Amino acid sequence: MTMGRIIFYEDRDFQGRSYETSSDCPELTSYLSRCNSCRVENGLFMVYEKPNFMGHQMLARRGEYPDNQRLMGTSMSDCIRSCRMIPTHRGPFRVRVYERENFGGQMQELMDDCDNMMDRFRMSDFQSCNVLEGHWLMFEQPNFRGKMLYLRPGEYRNLRDIGMSNTTRFSSIRRIMDSC
Repeated sequence: MTMGRIIFYEDRDFQGRSYETSSDCPELTSYLSRCNSCRVENGLFMVYEKPNFMGHQMLARRGEYPDNQRLMGTSMSDCIRSCRMIPTHRGPFRVRVYERENFGGQMQELMDDCDNMMDRFRMSDFQSCNVLEGHWLMFEQPNFRGKMLYLRPGEYRNLRDIGMSNTTRFSSIRRIMDSC
């Protein structure tokens, strides 16, 4: 299996000092004064606008991002501050989503993508979840659009506590697969 690898550059167009990693990096400013472009050689990574995997985040696939605006979008800061390597998952996917914090309210178990929680389950939002198998992306809008949140296996009692604002609602969820 090929290990993921991402290279960060201080300036746009892959200029300036660089830092390469194949693992999680909670604080890129430990290695670079800023990060304004990156290249994903292999694998998938989540990149974050704030240290310690906080703030807005985007999925970085294999490819070149000469200006972070192409990766992060115009609504986000153009500077990446931290990243997580997403390991390849082979096997089933399973997540339980809950309508309320602390696993309260209506619960639904998913094993596949859901492009619209309201249409499928009559849930207008979900505020906690338990990722049992696989890695997932939650989106604030239906059809996998808007702000996203990366979830790896574990319990998430309050999705607002892991870097998203209190006004963010989640409306769709997708598995992170090799072909993602």
